[in-house]
Formats: sequence, structure tokens, C-alpha cells
Amino acid sequence: MNRVLDIQYSESDFIKACIDKEAWALQKLYEDYYPSMYPVCLRYANCEADALDILHDGFIKIFKNLDKYQINTSLGAWIKRIMVNTSIDYYRRETRRRTADIDEIIGVADKEADVISKMSTEELLDSLQSLTPAYRAVFNLYIVEGYSHKEIAELLGISESTSRSNLVKARNKLRYFLFHKFKYVKERYTLKKK
Repeated sequence: MNRVLDIQYSESDFIKACIDKEAWALQKLYEDYYPSMYPVCLRYANCEADALDILHDGFIKIFKNLDKYQINTSLGAWIKRIMVNTSIDYYRRETRRRTADIDEIIGVADKEADVISKMSTEELLDSLQSLTPAYRAVFNLYIVEGYSHKEIAELLGISESTSRSNLVKARNKLRYFLFHKFKYVKERYTLKKK
């Protein structure tokens, strides 16, 4: 008869088990952090398949570098940092593969502040993924992750002014996208009421 025992372990014992490549520990680490790290990767990716590639690359880096993790610091923050860095590596590969067109954006004022509240999470992610990799990376690092333009410039190998410019262009492009999306949402809800 097989019995499963709930064994309590310390963080150091758990990390040691991961470093020793014990399957149960690696599986637990993956299962515990997959749900919270997938959205981080998705914000930087062009599509869900790319997000999964980033996520899996990130976990490979985590498994290879667990011996560098400092016990009694935030494991979640350490893992997130690796995922963000892996996403930045993805961005760099993508920008080397293709040159993104930089569109001149017409300033569009979004008069409907509640456009976002009427959109699903999937629609919001679609709008982020409509940005070029350069705009999306700067937007995510500045708005979502809280990096400064100086830090972004160092991470991405661009100037601070390029970081600022890309953020402005990303915001304008999102505003434009959301404005047109809102017109569709508004028409969709108007048609349903009739």
C-alpha cells in the first residue's frame, strides 16, 4: 500500500533538493510558480506559444542557477527577476531577427475612461501584444515592473531618450488601439440592446 505523507520541509532543504535535481522538488517549484510567471512572460511575448517558450527557458535558467539563490530572500522575487530577464533576452533576439516598423502615431484622445473596464483580460493582452517588441518591452519594464528609464536603457542596450520615446509611442499606440477597440465594444453593446 502506497501512502503519501505531507512532509514539511525548510526552504533550505527544499532548495537543496532542487539543486540535487530531485524530481519531486523541481516539479513542485514549477507547479507553484507556473501560474504566476506565465502572465509575466505573456506581457513580453508576441503570442501564447512565445510566452510558453519564454516561461520554459526561464525555468531552465532557474533550475540551472538555484545554487546562486540566497536562502531567506524572496524566492518568488528571484524567480520573477529571472523571468523578466529571460523575457528581455527574448526581446533582444526578436529585434535582431526583424526590424520593427516605427509608425508615426496620430494623437488620439480617449474620451471614454471606462474602455478598459469593458474589455476582457484577453482583449487587454491582445492590445499589449499589438505593440512592437521594442515598445512592449519598454512599456512592461516601466509601467508594470517599475524600472526607471536609466535601468531600461542599460537592460535593453538603448539610450534613456529612446526608452522615453518608446514609452510615449507605446502609450499612444495603445490609446489608438483601445480607442478603436472601444468603438467596436460600444457598437457591440449598442447592437445587443436593440
